[in-house]
Amino acid sequence: MITGAVLPGGINDSANLQITFGIILVLISLSTITKILDTKGILAAASLGAIIGCLGHWSWLVILLSFLITAHLATKWGWERKTKLKVNESNDGSRGWKNVISNGGIPGAVAIFAFIIQDWTITLPLYISTVCVASADTWASEFGSLDPRVKLIISNEIVPPGTNGGFSPTGQKAAFLGSSLIGFFGLIFAWLPSEFSINTCLYWSSISIIAGWLGCQFDSLIGALYENRGWISKGGVNNAAIGFGLLFTIVFVIF
Repeated sequence: MITGAVLPGGINDSANLQITFGIILVLISLSTITKILDTKGILAAASLGAIIGCLGHWSWLVILLSFLITAHLATKWGWERKTKLKVNESNDGSRGWKNVISNGGIPGAVAIFAFIIQDWTITLPLYISTVCVASADTWASEFGSLDPRVKLIISNEIVPPGTNGGFSPTGQKAAFLGSSLIGFFGLIFAWLPSEFSINTCLYWSSISIIAGWLGCQFDSLIGALYENRGWISKGGVNNAAIGFGLLFTIVFVIF
């Protein structure tokens, strides 16, 4: 259970709205200049950002923006090798609206839920955990694809890099690091400014980091069992993994 309060959000806070739209402008400008997202991806991210910032809190949007930036850096890492191996994300590393929705749809839903129940405290760890899963999965894919020691999670057999359901030593470490980065940003921008003790802030940040890493493992499992058979899309796998991380955190929030 969580006792205490974080910074309140929602559309009734004018300062929250002003900061939110300022961050959205930064997101649009940054995405356009660096080609983090394509045109449709920018529109989707701006819309999603408005939902998360206005109904959640501007600090939630900062966390999502942090994921967007760090994910792009991970995508561009070893770009030439990824291109040769044909495991690169699009032709230039930019991501489209489908990727934005598959990674940000559930976090957006958490923001909507927070506004409906008017409680940004119990929903904060849920939100951060969903972004941690998205980050862990992205980092595992981007760095793990460069590791030849890839094995299928359900059989432990060696498979080519980029195979759905594959995991590698590098990918596992990257997943934890990617989740930890978002957990850190959540700690700095959302938890520490609250009225909670430092121990409580560190506890909930740790829960989200663990949820992120576990969600990445669930992603590999679903990918191996269902995506390889064409029963579910990549976006569906992402949503399932993020949903798993969300449910994992809900258990700690309730009990």
